[in-house]
Amino acid sequence: MNPIQVSRESIFVSSIRSFCNTFFALLGIVVCALLIGLAITLIVGFSTDSEKTAFSIQPDANGSRAMLPFSTPALLKIDIDGIIGTGKLISSSIDSILLDSREGIFKHGRVKGVLLCINTPGGSVTDSNGIYELLKAYKEKYNVPIFAYVDGICASGGMYIAAATDKIYASTVSIVGSVGVILGPVFNFYGLMEKWGIKATTIAKGKDKAMLNPFAPLIPGEDASLNAISDYLYQHFVSLVATARPQVTQEQLINIYGAQVYSAPKAQELGFIDVAGANYSQAVGALAEAAGIKADEKYQVIECRVQRPFLSEMFDQNSLFAPLSRLLHRAAPLTDLSDCKDPFLYLYRPTAS
Repeated sequence: MNPIQVSRESIFVSSIRSFCNTFFALLGIVVCALLIGLAITLIVGFSTDSEKTAFSIQPDANGSRAMLPFSTPALLKIDIDGIIGTGKLISSSIDSILLDSREGIFKHGRVKGVLLCINTPGGSVTDSNGIYELLKAYKEKYNVPIFAYVDGICASGGMYIAAATDKIYASTVSIVGSVGVILGPVFNFYGLMEKWGIKATTIAKGKDKAMLNPFAPLIPGEDASLNAISDYLYQHFVSLVATARPQVTQEQLINIYGAQVYSAPKAQELGFIDVAGANYSQAVGALAEAAGIKADEKYQVIECRVQRPFLSEMFDQNSLFAPLSRLLHRAAPLTDLSDCKDPFLYLYRPTAS
């Protein structure tokens, strides 16, 4: 064999080896950085004390996202997406969004209407009511219409928040309803512990201070106060929905509909929503018209959301690293209500009821 040929082949093989070594070394560094970042995020959590908001241009009724002058009328889009009372779907975050929508590039009343894009099974009683009250106050103070567009599910706390709107649109396959309140489930292990001879001691002062203790026998009537609160919250919810949706009476909600959910067409028939089979463009167009924006007038749809830490955004479901995020969540699943502090819930959760 020609020595020159051997030399050339050796140089080629050496180059390939060097390239592979460099490539896999860089790949290893990137993977390690991602894993370290994820570990830090899991340790410190995705939460942040920052309530800064970020704005982005969304499609109008014609699908346009062109940047327009700051003097152009605007519609504010707010996502009510996920379990209420968790993540950034809390009343303080919505308050920040609403406050910022009247300042900076939105001062002088540029926002003419609000569109809630709803996809939630509900959640915390406290945050559902807080968001509802904020929207009602905003609507009354600035005299702007608020519409809802449901694309997915609008149940329980979602229905509570939607009661603050002037009209509710929903896509063909959306689910609506579930007017009710839930606490628990609360498990009791006393019978099992007694069978195995296991004892537990709880020190408590005050009548019923240790009510519903899972390691002690249930005492009749100890949950009376919790039942009274549940009844109060339920009656308040029923009254609120019946007031916002005149076609739905309190008697119907209590004795007929209960906490059932309905398809969008059926929900429209019963009066829970105004328009079924709608799409986003129809909801935006109707809101623009209600806001007094003329058919030939330019306007922008602006989405506002509370900013999250970089690592949280990096593993967002729409990010480049979404597949890795989903894989890790499957490997170590998180409880949806893990950061919800409210024991009483306006939540549609049939598998747990």
